Amino acid sequence: MQAYLESEFRRQSDARRAPAYQHLRRTLQHAIENGELTAGQALPGEREIGKLLELSRVTVRKAIAGLVADGLLVQRQGAGTFVAERIVKSFSRLTSFTDDLRARGLDPRSTFLERGVGEVTPEEAMALNLSPGAQVIRYYRLRTAENVALALERTVVPVAVLPNPDLVENSLYEAFAKLGIRPARALQRLRAIAFDAEQARLMNLPEGAPGLFIERRTFLDDGRVVEFTRSFYRGDAYDFVAELQSETTP
Repeated sequence: MQAYLESEFRRQSDARRAPAYQHLRRTLQHAIENGELTAGQALPGEREIGKLLELSRVTVRKAIAGLVADGLLVQRQGAGTFVAERIVKSFSRLTSFTDDLRARGLDPRSTFLERGVGEVTPEEAMALNLSPGAQVIRYYRLRTAENVALALERTVVPVAVLPNPDLVENSLYEAFAKLGIRPARALQRLRAIAFDAEQARLMNLPEGAPGLFIERRTFLDDGRVVEFTRSFYRGDAYDFVAELQSETTP
């Protein structure tokens, strides 16, 4: 690894004139893309990298911070800096954002950008099978892990299901569980999108960065719709998988 970093950093420095932190940033990015640094692997410490490449710790820290913002690296307090692992989300299991990240040893967080009660819109009424004038709770959340923005979510829940918006502290499904609500199935649609200027700002991404849009309607066993969520996931952090089975002819 040390030999690779030295040679690649030298190549980057010789190829173009740029600040040293940009050369190091590209060196580390190439190491990840070429498999020299693999998912979950710890980076050498800032002092070690600086000594190896004759760079200041400020320069090393700035290069690493850029890759953390890009989602290629994650920093864990007291543990160090690691190559980010892509999150594999299965379409064959009904799980929440919180479940998915905790299963991978990550600490999911929510920042509420909007939270409140209002009258259902025609689109929401259709999605949730509600009558005009019904009251709903709306959440707009930035979902993060290890201080990296992973998704933006707009969620609508009937007040008849969730009576108080403050019941959701981090996870909607944990709030459901406390109320004895157990979602049984969901319908999801997925399509590729490009983040607009506002979304990109919130996600700390460049405008037009690729993402994935998922629309989810979640049902109880009795057929009631308890959730209508539209999520915008960063495209460089997620792999969505689904198990497919062929139809058998009797």
